[in-house]
Amino acid sequence: MQQRKPKRDDRLEVEVERIDERGLGVGRAEHESGEYRVALRRALPGERVAAQVLRRRGNKIEGRLLEVLRASADRTSPPCRHYGSCGGCALQDMSYAAQLATKRENCERALAAALVKVDVEPVIGSAAALRYRNKMDFTFGTRRWVEPGEAEGVQRDFALGLHPREQFRKVLDVEACEIQPQPFDAILASARRIALEQGLRAWDLVKHEGLLRHVVLRRSVATGEILLQLTTSSEAPELVGPYVAALLAAHPEITTLVQAINSRGATVAMGERELVLHGSGSIRERLAGLWYRVSAASFFQTNTAQAEKLVEVTLEEARLSGSERVLDLYCGAGTLTLPLARHAAHVHGVELVEAAVADARRNAEENGIGNVTFSAGDVLAWFGSAGAIECDVAVVDPPRAGLHPKVVELLARIPARRMVYVSCHIGSAARDIAALAHAGWRATRARPVDLFPQTPHVECVLSLERAP
Repeated sequence: MQQRKPKRDDRLEVEVERIDERGLGVGRAEHESGEYRVALRRALPGERVAAQVLRRRGNKIEGRLLEVLRASADRTSPPCRHYGSCGGCALQDMSYAAQLATKRENCERALAAALVKVDVEPVIGSAAALRYRNKMDFTFGTRRWVEPGEAEGVQRDFALGLHPREQFRKVLDVEACEIQPQPFDAILASARRIALEQGLRAWDLVKHEGLLRHVVLRRSVATGEILLQLTTSSEAPELVGPYVAALLAAHPEITTLVQAINSRGATVAMGERELVLHGSGSIRERLAGLWYRVSAASFFQTNTAQAEKLVEVTLEEARLSGSERVLDLYCGAGTLTLPLARHAAHVHGVELVEAAVADARRNAEENGIGNVTFSAGDVLAWFGSAGAIECDVAVVDPPRAGLHPKVVELLARIPARRMVYVSCHIGSAARDIAALAHAGWRATRARPVDLFPQTPHVECVLSLERAP
Protein backbone atom coordinates (compact mmCIF):
# COMPACT_ATOMS: atom_id res chain seq x y z
CA MET A 1 0.00 0.00 0.00
CA GLN A 2 1.36 3.41 -1.04
CA GLN A 3 1.99 5.70 1.91
CA ARG A 4 0.36 9.14 1.96
CA LYS A 5 2.70 12.06 1.28
CA PRO A 6 2.54 15.33 3.20
CA LYS A 7 -0.20 17.69 2.08
CA ARG A 8 -1.33 21.21 2.91
CA ASP A 9 -1.88 21.97 6.63
CA ASP A 10 -0.05 18.83 7.80
CA ARG A 11 2.24 19.35 10.79
CA LEU A 12 5.88 18.32 10.52
CA GLU A 13 8.86 18.54 12.84
CA VAL A 14 11.91 19.99 11.11
CA GLU A 15 15.61 19.94 11.98
CA VAL A 16 16.86 23.26 10.58
CA GLU A 17 20.34 23.12 9.05
CA ARG A 18 21.03 26.46 7.34
CA ILE A 19 19.69 29.79 6.08
CA ASP A 20 19.41 30.04 2.29
CA GLU A 21 19.98 33.07 0.06
CA ARG A 22 16.33 34.11 0.49
CA GLY A 23 16.65 34.19 4.27
CA LEU A 24 14.62 30.99 4.75
CA GLY A 25 15.55 28.33 7.26
CA VAL A 26 16.15 25.06 5.38
CA GLY A 27 16.11 21.66 7.02
CA ARG A 28 14.80 18.11 6.85
CA ALA A 29 11.68 16.45 8.15
CA GLU A 30 11.01 12.74 8.57
CA HIS A 31 7.62 11.49 7.38
CA GLU A 32 6.11 8.05 6.98
CA SER A 33 6.62 8.41 3.20
CA GLY A 34 10.27 9.48 3.46
CA GLU A 35 12.52 12.46 4.14
CA TYR A 36 11.63 15.94 2.90
CA ARG A 37 13.50 19.21 2.54
CA VAL A 38 11.56 22.02 4.21
CA ALA A 39 12.05 25.79 3.81
CA LEU A 40 10.32 28.24 6.14
CA ARG A 41 10.76 31.75 7.50
CA ARG A 42 12.06 32.63 10.96
CA ALA A 43 13.64 29.23 11.65
CA LEU A 44 17.34 29.22 12.56
CA PRO A 45 20.11 26.65 12.07
CA GLY A 46 20.34 24.15 14.91
CA GLU A 47 16.68 24.50 15.86
CA ARG A 48 13.98 21.89 15.90
CA VAL A 49 10.67 23.44 14.95
CA ALA A 50 7.09 22.48 14.22
CA ALA A 51 5.95 23.59 10.76
CA GLN A 52 2.68 23.68 8.85
CA VAL A 53 2.87 22.48 5.24
CA LEU A 54 1.89 25.21 2.76
CA ARG A 55 2.84 23.48 -0.49
CA ARG A 56 4.86 20.50 -1.66
CA ARG A 57 6.67 19.78 -4.89
CA GLY A 58 8.37 16.41 -5.02
CA ASN A 59 10.42 16.07 -1.85
CA LYS A 60 10.56 19.85 -1.28
CA ILE A 61 8.13 21.57 1.05
CA GLU A 62 7.43 25.23 1.81
CA GLY A 63 6.15 25.62 5.33
CA ARG A 64 5.08 28.06 8.01
CA LEU A 65 6.71 28.13 11.43
CA LEU A 66 4.27 27.07 14.15
CA GLU A 67 6.47 26.57 17.19
CA VAL A 68 10.14 26.50 18.14
CA LEU A 69 10.68 23.22 19.95
CA ARG A 70 14.42 23.66 20.54
CA ALA A 71 15.74 27.20 20.18
CA SER A 72 19.12 28.25 18.83
CA ALA A 73 21.49 30.22 21.05
CA ASP A 74 21.59 32.75 18.17
CA ARG A 75 17.86 33.50 18.42
CA THR A 76 17.11 37.09 19.48
CA SER A 77 14.03 39.23 19.97
CA PRO A 78 13.24 41.24 16.80
CA PRO A 79 13.50 45.00 17.47
CA CYS A 80 10.86 45.98 14.88
CA ARG A 81 7.15 46.02 15.72
CA HIS A 82 6.30 45.16 12.09
CA TYR A 83 8.67 42.20 11.79
CA GLY A 84 6.85 39.12 10.61
CA SER A 85 4.30 41.08 8.56
CA CYS A 86 6.67 43.41 6.68
CA GLY A 87 8.29 42.06 3.52
CA GLY A 88 11.61 43.81 4.20
CA CYS A 89 13.97 42.30 6.79
CA ALA A 90 14.19 38.51 7.05
CA LEU A 91 16.78 37.88 9.77
CA GLN A 92 15.84 40.05 12.75
CA ASP A 93 15.37 36.99 14.98
CA MET A 94 19.07 36.12 14.47
CA SER A 95 22.05 37.65 16.29
CA TYR A 96 24.17 39.86 14.06
CA ALA A 97 27.26 37.69 14.52
CA ALA A 98 25.26 34.69 13.29
CA GLN A 99 23.97 36.71 10.33
CA LEU A 100 27.55 37.42 9.26
CA ALA A 101 28.53 33.76 9.60
CA THR A 102 25.49 32.75 7.53
CA LYS A 103 26.36 35.20 4.76
CA ARG A 104 29.89 33.85 4.56
CA GLU A 105 28.58 30.28 4.37
CA ASN A 106 26.19 31.24 1.55
CA CYS A 107 29.07 32.81 -0.40
CA GLU A 108 31.14 29.66 0.10
CA ARG A 109 28.23 27.44 -0.92
CA ALA A 110 27.46 29.40 -4.10
CA LEU A 111 31.08 29.47 -5.24
CA ALA A 112 31.62 25.78 -4.46
CA ALA A 113 28.45 24.86 -6.39
CA ALA A 114 29.93 26.61 -9.44
CA LEU A 115 33.24 24.76 -8.88
CA VAL A 116 35.05 28.01 -8.10
CA LYS A 117 37.94 27.25 -5.75
CA VAL A 118 38.66 30.33 -3.68
CA ASP A 119 38.88 31.08 0.02
CA VAL A 120 36.07 33.32 1.31
CA GLU A 121 37.21 35.68 4.05
CA PRO A 122 34.99 36.54 7.04
CA VAL A 123 32.30 39.08 6.20
CA ILE A 124 33.18 42.69 6.99
CA GLY A 125 30.33 43.64 9.31
CA SER A 126 28.50 46.92 9.76
CA ALA A 127 29.15 48.99 12.89
CA ALA A 128 25.42 49.77 12.91
CA ALA A 129 23.10 46.80 12.41
CA LEU A 130 20.04 49.07 12.70
CA ARG A 131 19.19 52.58 11.39
CA TYR A 132 21.83 52.19 8.69
CA ARG A 133 19.91 52.96 5.47
CA ASN A 134 20.16 56.36 3.81
CA LYS A 135 17.22 55.74 1.46
CA MET A 136 13.72 54.25 1.82
CA ASP A 137 10.89 53.85 -0.71
CA PHE A 138 7.34 53.78 0.66
CA THR A 139 4.13 53.00 -1.22
CA PHE A 140 0.62 54.43 -0.98
CA GLY A 141 -2.20 51.92 -1.39
CA THR A 142 -5.96 51.42 -1.11
CA ARG A 143 -5.76 47.92 0.37
CA ARG A 144 -4.37 48.26 3.87
CA TRP A 145 -2.88 45.22 5.57
CA VAL A 146 -4.48 44.84 9.00
CA GLU A 147 -2.09 43.33 11.51
CA PRO A 148 -3.20 40.87 14.22
CA GLY A 149 -4.38 42.65 17.34
CA GLU A 150 -5.45 45.88 15.66
CA ALA A 151 -8.71 47.46 16.81
CA GLU A 152 -11.97 46.70 15.02
CA GLY A 153 -13.08 49.24 12.44
CA VAL A 154 -9.63 50.57 11.47
CA GLN A 155 -9.50 52.30 8.09
CA ARG A 156 -8.72 49.78 5.37
CA ASP A 157 -8.82 51.87 2.17
CA PHE A 158 -5.70 54.01 2.71
CA ALA A 159 -2.16 53.08 3.70
CA LEU A 160 1.40 54.35 3.37
CA GLY A 161 4.26 52.01 4.07
CA LEU A 162 5.74 48.77 2.76
CA HIS A 163 4.28 45.67 1.16
CA PRO A 164 3.61 42.74 3.51
CA ARG A 165 5.54 39.59 2.73
CA GLU A 166 4.30 38.11 -0.58
CA GLN A 167 1.29 40.48 -0.60
CA PHE A 168 2.15 42.95 -3.38
CA ARG A 169 -1.38 44.35 -3.72
CA LYS A 170 -1.59 45.31 -0.06
CA VAL A 171 0.31 47.94 1.91
CA LEU A 172 1.35 47.75 5.57
CA ASP A 173 1.10 51.09 7.41
CA VAL A 174 4.64 51.54 8.77
CA GLU A 175 4.77 53.44 12.05
CA ALA A 176 8.52 52.99 12.55
CA CYS A 177 11.20 51.22 10.55
CA GLU A 178 14.24 50.09 12.53
CA ILE A 179 16.67 50.16 9.58
CA GLN A 180 15.94 53.72 8.41
CA PRO A 181 17.14 57.03 9.95
CA GLN A 182 14.95 58.07 12.87
CA PRO A 183 13.77 61.35 11.24
CA PHE A 184 12.06 59.30 8.52
CA ASP A 185 9.57 57.85 11.04
CA ALA A 186 8.08 61.27 11.80
CA ILE A 187 8.09 62.41 8.16
CA LEU A 188 6.30 59.23 7.11
CA ALA A 189 3.65 59.70 9.80
CA SER A 190 3.05 63.29 8.65
CA ALA A 191 2.87 62.28 5.00
CA ARG A 192 0.09 59.82 5.91
CA ARG A 193 -1.75 62.17 8.29
CA ILE A 194 -1.77 65.18 5.95
CA ALA A 195 -2.93 63.09 3.00
CA LEU A 196 -5.89 61.84 5.03
CA GLU A 197 -6.70 65.33 6.36
CA GLN A 198 -6.71 66.76 2.84
CA GLY A 199 -8.75 63.87 1.43
CA LEU A 200 -6.16 62.83 -1.15
CA ARG A 201 -6.61 59.43 -2.78
CA ALA A 202 -3.98 56.73 -2.81
CA TRP A 203 -3.18 54.92 -6.04
CA ASP A 204 -5.29 51.81 -6.60
CA LEU A 205 -3.12 49.05 -8.10
CA VAL A 206 -6.10 47.24 -9.64
CA LYS A 207 -8.26 50.11 -10.88
CA HIS A 208 -5.27 52.30 -11.87
CA GLU A 209 -6.75 55.42 -10.34
CA GLY A 210 -5.86 57.80 -7.51
CA LEU A 211 -3.14 60.42 -7.06
CA LEU A 212 -0.52 59.48 -4.44
CA ARG A 213 1.83 56.64 -5.38
CA HIS A 214 5.16 56.75 -3.50
CA VAL A 215 7.24 58.65 -0.96
CA VAL A 216 11.00 58.18 -1.34
CA LEU A 217 13.25 59.56 1.40
CA ARG A 218 17.02 60.08 1.20
CA ARG A 219 19.33 61.46 3.91
CA SER A 220 22.97 62.46 3.67
CA VAL A 221 25.13 61.11 6.46
CA ALA A 222 27.71 63.85 5.86
CA THR A 223 25.40 66.89 5.86
CA GLY A 224 22.10 65.67 7.35
CA GLU A 225 20.23 66.99 4.29
CA ILE A 226 16.95 65.21 3.50
CA LEU A 227 15.42 64.74 0.06
CA LEU A 228 11.77 63.74 -0.31
CA GLN A 229 10.47 62.50 -3.64
CA LEU A 230 6.67 62.39 -3.99
CA THR A 231 5.48 60.23 -6.88
CA THR A 232 2.00 61.03 -8.21
CA SER A 233 -0.08 59.79 -11.12
CA SER A 234 -0.47 63.31 -12.55
CA GLU A 235 0.89 66.79 -11.93
CA ALA A 236 -2.30 68.04 -10.19
CA PRO A 237 -0.80 71.26 -8.77
CA GLU A 238 -4.09 72.24 -7.12
CA LEU A 239 -3.85 69.12 -4.93
CA VAL A 240 -0.10 68.58 -4.68
CA GLY A 241 0.69 72.22 -3.83
CA PRO A 242 -1.25 72.35 -0.52
CA TYR A 243 -0.04 68.86 0.39
CA VAL A 244 3.62 69.76 -0.14
CA ALA A 245 3.21 73.09 1.69
CA ALA A 246 1.76 71.35 4.75
CA LEU A 247 4.46 68.69 4.70
CA LEU A 248 7.27 71.27 4.52
CA ALA A 249 5.67 73.32 7.28
CA ALA A 250 5.58 70.23 9.52
CA HIS A 251 9.15 69.23 8.62
CA PRO A 252 11.49 72.12 7.80
CA GLU A 253 14.34 69.59 7.97
CA ILE A 254 13.34 68.48 4.44
CA THR A 255 15.91 70.41 2.40
CA THR A 256 14.58 69.55 -1.04
CA LEU A 257 11.35 68.07 -2.41
CA VAL A 258 10.83 66.63 -5.89
CA GLN A 259 7.59 65.53 -7.53
CA ALA A 260 7.90 62.58 -9.93
CA ILE A 261 4.96 61.98 -12.26
CA ASN A 262 4.26 58.35 -13.17
CA SER A 263 1.05 57.93 -15.15
CA ARG A 264 1.83 54.35 -16.17
CA GLY A 265 0.54 51.17 -14.58
CA ALA A 266 3.95 49.95 -13.42
CA THR A 267 4.44 50.26 -9.65
CA VAL A 268 7.74 52.13 -9.63
CA ALA A 269 8.73 55.30 -7.82
CA MET A 270 10.53 56.73 -10.86
CA GLY A 271 8.48 59.01 -13.08
CA GLU A 272 8.35 60.06 -16.71
CA ARG A 273 9.34 63.56 -15.59
CA GLU A 274 10.27 65.40 -12.42
CA LEU A 275 9.44 68.82 -10.95
CA VAL A 276 11.61 70.37 -8.24
CA LEU A 277 9.09 71.93 -5.83
CA HIS A 278 11.50 72.93 -3.04
CA GLY A 279 15.27 73.32 -2.77
CA SER A 280 17.88 72.30 -5.32
CA GLY A 281 16.54 68.86 -6.23
CA SER A 282 19.56 67.04 -4.79
CA ILE A 283 21.58 66.48 -1.62
CA ARG A 284 25.33 66.12 -1.11
CA GLU A 285 26.99 63.03 0.35
CA ARG A 286 30.63 62.30 1.13
CA LEU A 287 32.15 58.91 0.32
CA ALA A 288 35.82 57.89 0.36
CA GLY A 289 36.88 61.53 0.74
CA LEU A 290 34.85 62.69 -2.27
CA TRP A 291 31.62 64.65 -2.57
CA TYR A 292 28.68 63.27 -4.54
CA ARG A 293 25.53 65.08 -5.57
CA VAL A 294 22.63 62.65 -5.11
CA SER A 295 19.39 63.44 -6.92
CA ALA A 296 16.03 61.72 -6.65
CA ALA A 297 16.87 59.40 -9.56
CA SER A 298 20.52 58.74 -8.63
CA PHE A 299 21.80 55.30 -7.78
CA PHE A 300 23.81 55.49 -4.55
CA GLN A 301 24.62 52.72 -2.08
CA THR A 302 22.01 52.70 0.69
CA ASN A 303 24.50 52.11 3.53
CA THR A 304 27.02 54.97 3.39
CA ALA A 305 29.37 53.69 6.10
CA GLN A 306 29.61 50.22 4.56
CA ALA A 307 29.91 51.68 1.06
CA GLU A 308 33.11 53.32 2.36
CA LYS A 309 34.40 49.86 3.30
CA LEU A 310 33.33 48.44 -0.08
CA VAL A 311 35.36 51.16 -1.83
CA GLU A 312 38.35 50.48 0.44
CA VAL A 313 38.27 46.76 -0.31
CA THR A 314 37.90 47.38 -4.06
CA LEU A 315 40.91 49.72 -4.04
CA GLU A 316 42.96 47.20 -2.06
CA GLU A 317 42.13 44.44 -4.53
CA ALA A 318 42.82 46.66 -7.56
CA ARG A 319 46.36 47.24 -6.21
CA LEU A 320 46.91 50.44 -8.17
CA SER A 321 50.33 52.16 -8.25
CA GLY A 322 49.28 55.28 -10.15
CA SER A 323 50.34 54.23 -13.64
CA GLU A 324 47.45 51.89 -14.54
CA ARG A 325 44.67 52.39 -17.08
CA VAL A 326 41.45 51.10 -15.50
CA LEU A 327 38.22 50.02 -17.16
CA ASP A 328 35.18 50.36 -14.86
CA LEU A 329 32.13 48.56 -16.26
CA TYR A 330 28.62 49.25 -14.89
CA CYS A 331 30.07 52.33 -13.18
CA GLY A 332 26.80 54.01 -12.11
CA ALA A 333 27.35 57.55 -10.84
CA GLY A 334 31.07 56.95 -10.35
CA THR A 335 31.15 55.78 -6.72
CA LEU A 336 34.01 53.41 -7.60
CA THR A 337 35.31 55.24 -10.68
CA LEU A 338 36.31 58.43 -8.90
CA PRO A 339 38.18 56.79 -5.97
CA LEU A 340 39.94 54.54 -8.49
CA ALA A 341 40.96 57.61 -10.51
CA ARG A 342 42.82 59.05 -7.51
CA HIS A 343 45.19 56.07 -7.65
CA ALA A 344 45.39 55.41 -11.42
CA ALA A 345 46.63 57.13 -14.55
CA HIS A 346 43.17 57.05 -16.15
CA VAL A 347 39.79 55.39 -15.58
CA HIS A 348 37.10 54.84 -18.21
CA GLY A 349 33.60 54.17 -16.88
CA VAL A 350 30.79 52.58 -18.87
CA GLU A 351 27.15 52.73 -17.72
CA LEU A 352 23.78 52.06 -19.38
CA VAL A 353 21.73 54.70 -17.53
CA GLU A 354 22.37 58.12 -19.09
CA ALA A 355 21.20 59.99 -15.97
CA ALA A 356 23.80 58.11 -13.91
CA VAL A 357 26.52 59.02 -16.41
CA ALA A 358 25.47 62.67 -16.19
CA ASP A 359 25.76 62.42 -12.40
CA ALA A 360 29.19 60.75 -12.74
CA ARG A 361 30.52 63.50 -15.02
CA ARG A 362 29.20 66.20 -12.69
CA ASN A 363 30.67 64.45 -9.64
CA ALA A 364 34.07 64.19 -11.37
CA GLU A 365 34.02 67.88 -12.26
CA GLU A 366 32.95 69.01 -8.78
CA ASN A 367 35.73 66.94 -7.19
CA GLY A 368 38.34 68.24 -9.64
CA ILE A 369 39.07 64.80 -11.08
CA GLY A 370 40.10 65.08 -14.72
CA ASN A 371 41.64 61.68 -15.46
CA VAL A 372 38.27 59.99 -16.07
CA THR A 373 36.03 59.54 -19.09
CA PHE A 374 32.54 58.06 -19.22
CA SER A 375 30.52 56.34 -21.92
CA ALA A 376 26.75 56.02 -21.76
CA GLY A 377 25.31 52.83 -23.24
CA ASP A 378 24.95 49.09 -22.97
CA VAL A 379 28.25 47.44 -22.03
CA LEU A 380 27.95 44.82 -24.77
CA ALA A 381 27.23 47.48 -27.42
CA TRP A 382 30.09 49.61 -26.10
CA PHE A 383 32.52 46.73 -26.54
CA GLY A 384 31.38 46.46 -30.15
CA SER A 385 32.07 50.13 -30.87
CA ALA A 386 35.10 50.82 -28.66
CA GLY A 387 37.75 49.41 -31.00
CA ALA A 388 41.05 48.48 -29.36
CA ILE A 389 40.70 48.60 -25.57
CA GLU A 390 43.71 49.58 -23.50
CA CYS A 391 43.52 48.71 -19.82
CA ASP A 392 45.70 47.18 -17.15
CA VAL A 393 42.97 46.57 -14.55
CA ALA A 394 39.24 45.93 -15.04
CA VAL A 395 36.57 46.56 -12.40
CA VAL A 396 33.09 45.14 -13.02
CA ASP A 397 30.07 45.87 -10.82
CA PRO A 398 27.14 44.30 -12.69
CA PRO A 399 23.46 44.24 -11.67
CA ARG A 400 22.00 41.26 -9.82
CA ALA A 401 21.58 39.25 -13.02
CA GLY A 402 25.35 39.33 -13.54
CA LEU A 403 27.26 39.49 -16.83
CA HIS A 404 25.87 38.76 -20.28
CA PRO A 405 27.63 35.61 -21.61
CA LYS A 406 29.04 37.62 -24.52
CA VAL A 407 30.50 40.17 -22.10
CA VAL A 408 32.34 37.29 -20.42
CA GLU A 409 33.76 36.33 -23.82
CA LEU A 410 34.85 39.90 -24.49
CA LEU A 411 36.49 40.22 -21.08
CA ALA A 412 38.71 37.32 -22.10
CA ARG A 413 40.19 39.48 -24.85
CA ILE A 414 41.03 42.67 -22.98
CA PRO A 415 44.71 43.16 -22.13
CA ALA A 416 44.12 43.59 -18.38
CA ARG A 417 46.06 41.26 -16.11
CA ARG A 418 43.89 41.86 -13.06
CA MET A 419 40.12 42.11 -12.52
CA VAL A 420 37.95 43.06 -9.53
CA TYR A 421 34.38 41.76 -9.65
CA VAL A 422 32.02 43.55 -7.21
CA SER A 423 29.00 41.31 -6.69
CA CYS A 424 25.58 42.18 -5.28
CA HIS A 425 24.33 38.61 -5.94
CA ILE A 426 26.79 35.85 -5.17
CA GLY A 427 24.88 33.23 -7.22
CA SER A 428 25.23 35.29 -10.41
CA ALA A 429 28.84 36.09 -9.55
CA ALA A 430 29.71 32.43 -9.02
CA ARG A 431 28.31 31.57 -12.46
CA ASP A 432 30.27 34.43 -14.04
CA ILE A 433 33.54 33.58 -12.25
CA ALA A 434 33.22 29.96 -13.43
CA ALA A 435 32.72 31.18 -17.01
CA LEU A 436 35.65 33.59 -16.70
CA ALA A 437 37.81 30.67 -15.55
CA HIS A 438 37.18 29.02 -18.94
CA ALA A 439 38.23 32.32 -20.54
CA GLY A 440 41.58 32.40 -18.79
CA TRP A 441 40.86 34.09 -15.47
CA ARG A 442 41.45 32.64 -11.99
CA ALA A 443 39.74 33.76 -8.77
CA THR A 444 42.28 34.46 -6.02
CA ARG A 445 40.26 35.95 -3.17
CA ALA A 446 36.66 36.65 -2.06
CA ARG A 447 35.93 39.38 0.50
CA PRO A 448 32.27 39.82 1.47
CA VAL A 449 31.03 43.16 2.83
CA ASP A 450 27.69 43.42 4.63
CA LEU A 451 25.76 46.45 3.42
CA PHE A 452 22.36 45.05 4.39
CA PRO A 453 22.14 43.90 8.04
CA GLN A 454 18.92 42.05 9.01
CA THR A 455 18.58 40.72 5.43
CA PRO A 456 20.24 37.76 3.64
CA HIS A 457 21.88 40.02 1.02
CA VAL A 458 25.64 40.55 0.93
CA GLU A 459 28.12 42.25 -1.40
CA CYS A 460 31.27 40.34 -2.30
CA VAL A 461 34.49 41.66 -3.84
CA LEU A 462 36.21 38.94 -5.87
CA SER A 463 39.76 39.28 -7.17
CA LEU A 464 40.79 37.60 -10.43
CA GLU A 465 44.08 37.29 -12.25
CA ARG A 466 45.08 35.87 -15.59
CA ALA A 467 45.71 32.17 -15.18
CA PRO A 468 49.36 31.20 -15.84
